Amino acid sequence: MSLRENMLALGAAAKEATRAMREASTETKNKALLAAAAAIHARKGDILAANAKDIAAGKLSGLTAALLDRLTLDDKRVEAMAQGVEDVAALPDPVGREMARWMVPSGLDIARIATPIGVIGMIYESRPNVTADAGALCLKSGNVCILRGGSDSAHSSAAIHAAMLEGLRAAGLPEAAITRVPTTDREAVGLMLEGLGGVIDLIIPRGGKGLTGRVMAEARVPVLAHLEGVCHVYIHAAADPAKARAIAVNAKMRRTSVCGAAETLLIDRAILPTLGIVVLNDLAKAGCEIRADAAVRAAFPDAKAANDEDWSTEYLDAVIAAKVVDGVEDAIAHIEKYGSHHTESIVTEDKAAAERFLSALDSAIVLWNASTQFADGAEFGMGAEIGIGTGKLHARGPVGVEQLTTFKYIVRGTGQIRP
Repeated sequence: MSLRENMLALGAAAKEATRAMREASTETKNKALLAAAAAIHARKGDILAANAKDIAAGKLSGLTAALLDRLTLDDKRVEAMAQGVEDVAALPDPVGREMARWMVPSGLDIARIATPIGVIGMIYESRPNVTADAGALCLKSGNVCILRGGSDSAHSSAAIHAAMLEGLRAAGLPEAAITRVPTTDREAVGLMLEGLGGVIDLIIPRGGKGLTGRVMAEARVPVLAHLEGVCHVYIHAAADPAKARAIAVNAKMRRTSVCGAAETLLIDRAILPTLGIVVLNDLAKAGCEIRADAAVRAAFPDAKAANDEDWSTEYLDAVIAAKVVDGVEDAIAHIEKYGSHHTESIVTEDKAAAERFLSALDSAIVLWNASTQFADGAEFGMGAEIGIGTGKLHARGPVGVEQLTTFKYIVRGTGQIRP
């Protein structure tokens, strides 16, 4: 069979599984998830061995430090992956929720009920944990997923996928409910973007700007976009010094390769000579390269000169752009001009300034006195996330089980006819 024929057959099997998943009980889905989590625990050695192959190949091919960090698994990350699957099992079932109900003058009783979307195509790169996260979230939300991971994580994803299949078998659910594309041929991505003969209902890309851009440009099915995270931390004039220092360093340096990492630090002019310098020193001591505007460089000469491109760059590395702003309105204007509508944080004890920042910005996540690294489905109590939606339609912010449902209307009558 050709690649096209194989992919169409894979899609047909996934479509065939949608009814079983749509009708699966909460107990059955949770049984599958808990069995999958147990299998991840039991197969940890196999998963780490597979990951070691990917890491070795990644180093040979010259993957950046940020991509290697995304690719790397260890005991702690595998345990966290299994815990995430267990956390998804513990969530309320989003399917069948009554979202609204009302009676109209004709006497019809109308209810809006949450339902699965159907077949979700997930295209991702250098993130083997997405195999478990996406599989678990789609399973709990009654969807079928077709997973196409990057070639650099192929061994790791295959090992994790084997554990997820073990969970499906334990619960008597079709293995096609979590399908993994078994080839690294890039043509397979193109076939998914075409929809596999009308089978795929939604495509979710998760990766760099190149991957997301290709998906948005070529997809013939709806796309739930996860764009780059050009996230900001704004240290306001009324910031608490201890909070500002801790939040700025954590937001940038806790894990530089995640999309919730801060990429730009905005410092209020009033506190640049005092708290601003202290925060910049903290970042430098933590190993962060600082690229700054002229005002910051005048006060902190160790910073390199920033150019226009820096203000809209997602570094995913130990690099941050730093700029002086004149108050909260100037900070908002800068973020609106250069940000990606992902995640922004203000550090201040001034409630009015914080509320202005929170209400004015049109980003998926805005925080007050907290690190941007909380932009994560697990930290939002969603168990895991399939991505961070930065578009305006359907879902924004962390995409969990509720965001992977659509709805239908159930109308109950007593014999009404329309005049």
